[in-house]
Parts: sequence; structure tokens; C-alpha cells
Amino acid sequence: MRYSLLAVAVSCTLVLTACNKSTDTTEPAADTSSSAAATTETTSTATSSTASAATSGFKSAENIAMNITGAGASFPQPIYAKWSADYNAATGGQVNYQSIGSSGGIKQIQSKTVDFGASDAPMTPEELEESGLIQFPTVIGGVVPIVNIDGVEPGALKLDGETLANIYLGKISKWNDPAIKAMNPDLTLPDAAITTVFRSDGSGTTFNFTDYLAKVSPDWNDTVGVDKTVKWPTSATGAGGKGNEGVSSYVNRMKNSIGYVEYAYAKQNNMSHTALKNAAGNFVQPSAETFAAAGDIDWSKQEGFYKVITNSETAQAWPIAAATFILVHKQPENPQQVAGVLNFFDWAYTQGDDDAMALDYVPFSDTAVALFKAKWNDVKGSDGQPVYKPAQ
Repeated sequence: MRYSLLAVAVSCTLVLTACNKSTDTTEPAADTSSSAAATTETTSTATSSTASAATSGFKSAENIAMNITGAGASFPQPIYAKWSADYNAATGGQVNYQSIGSSGGIKQIQSKTVDFGASDAPMTPEELEESGLIQFPTVIGGVVPIVNIDGVEPGALKLDGETLANIYLGKISKWNDPAIKAMNPDLTLPDAAITTVFRSDGSGTTFNFTDYLAKVSPDWNDTVGVDKTVKWPTSATGAGGKGNEGVSSYVNRMKNSIGYVEYAYAKQNNMSHTALKNAAGNFVQPSAETFAAAGDIDWSKQEGFYKVITNSETAQAWPIAAATFILVHKQPENPQQVAGVLNFFDWAYTQGDDDAMALDYVPFSDTAVALFKAKWNDVKGSDGQPVYKPAQ
């Protein structure tokens, strides 16, 4: 089932679950994203060596591995967990995905210890070429600030990018700081010290969070910068958590703390997220619609599908939206394993949109998916032929 990203951003303004499916195969190339969602747990599924026919009209390819392994980003872990369970039920295929952070996923695929890596920080075309990899995006989601302040409901606290940066820089150290109060005149904010929570591991979520802060705060750009791991300012009182799971856990336990996680983690843990002021000057809430607004780009113009979509100037865009990516080797040592990976994501692109949207991820349009799948032809065996041939 495929959805048009633009339809998600516009038609879903009324009722997200009532969105119409995209059936127009002639949609313009610029309409290249869509909506999706996820669940929580780490994914574990495992199976046999020969593909079987899937339900709901999807048929697995032949001569592929049905027991595959992957590792990397915690940002998409909820949707990969849900997809893996459904894929297992439909095909018998098993996917074992370890949520270890984007840096770990890149390292493991480079060292060939997993069949696929996953990262929210896209690799540059040069990095892909050096490592002999291709990458393709699977869904779009959003990084959201989360807070633990008594009496502050989800979405009630408003922040802009400069203020968020100054909190993590330690320039703003109390919740009743005048800069925060000016944006929140109707909230009663405590005269309490702010504890910042950040990722302790190499993280694509951190990459997108710091990329956004660097775009809106020259001070952040000059002193901290952008990366999957950064040297967090010691002027701010803070604590590091491993994975989106660890950050969520810390913020849940620590009063007057602030952290940043993928939106599915905030919803699943009933945490209070903030509203953010975007580049167009509008305060927006995280949702599939606002993530879709940020991701409505022409992926055919992005070399190696390298694109960071933070701080979009689109009127309703969530400012810390992010695509998440899969990495596989172009010349795999075990072609059947990588064919199994591509079969799984072929199934996910075809059957997984409803699951994605239920978790507030954004799937991609038919146009974008066709572009991503065409790139799979670059993954070849020793005979020079593509390792994955979709079932007809």
C-alpha cells in the first residue's frame, strides 16, 4: 500500500487515518515521500533459507536468504520491529535487528558483520564509494525535545531553536528563564535547574539534532558543531543515555530534565514533547503531517540519496525531521543474504505503510520508492548481475 507524501501533508490535516491511498502512477518526480509509523522493542525474527509467497499480494523472490541480520539506528527501531514481526507472519522470514546507534550500524556494515546497516545520518557519496556501499531511505520521522516538568502537558511548552541551543549550551539554566517565559506566558514554569539529557553513543538522532541547532545558532555551530557524537558543553548540567531508549528512560526519571528522541518513543512512553518554532516562524507540533511537509523533496536530485532535511522553510514543517537509511554492500560476499535484505524492504515498501503511519513515521511515494529500488540494481554478484530479482 503506497501513500503520497503530499497527500499526507495536506489531506491528512483533517483525519490522518482517513487518508486516501495514492493510486496515481504519473505523480510528479518532486512528490517523493509519504507517511509511516512504528512500535518499540528491539527486533528479532529468524527463519529458513528459501522464500515463500507472502500474503496481501506480495510474493517473495526466489533463492534468497530468509534469516537476515542488521544493526544501527534506534530512531527507526519501532517500525523495523513491527515490520519484522509482520514480515515473519507473512513470509516466514526472520529479521534480527540490533538497535545500537547509527555509528555502530555503519561500523558493523563496513566490517561485514551484519547483512545491513542502518543510520539516520546519511553517508556522503564519497563515503559510500570508499566503503563500497549503497544507501536508500525507508521512512521519515522526527526528532522531538521531551521534558519532565510537573504540570506541563505534551505540546504545551513552546521553544524556538535559539532557546533550545542555549539550554544545551548552558546559557539558559532554569525553566523560568525570561526567554522561555516570553514564549510561554500561560504556563507556570518552576524556578528549577534544567538537566539536559543527550546521547552517549554515536547517534543519527544526535546528528540531526545538532545539525538543526547549528543552523539556528551560530554559537552552537562555532563551539559544538554537527556530528553523530559531539563534545557536549560542560556548562550545562547533563546526563548521557544510550539509544533513544536510554534518553527516554533518563528524562522519565529526572524531574525538570529535557532530552531529544524520535517521536514514536515520546508517544509510547507518554512523554511531554515541546512545540517548536520553525524556519517559517510558525510554532508546530510533531506529526506525520509536519514531518511530511519537511520531507517533500525531489530525491532524484540527491546524489547517493544524501539529504538532511532539518530546518525546512516550508510553512508547516517540523524543524527536526529526518529520513532514515539502510546500507548494503554493492558487491556482497554472500549475495543471497543481501537479496534477503532487499526482499524484506521490498515487502516493507509494498505492505508497511499503515504500520509506519500508525507510529507517526512517513512512508515514501511510489515515485520515490521506484527510484530507491532502481538503485538496488547496483548490488551485484560475482556474475555481474543484480543479486535481487523481484518475483513477477
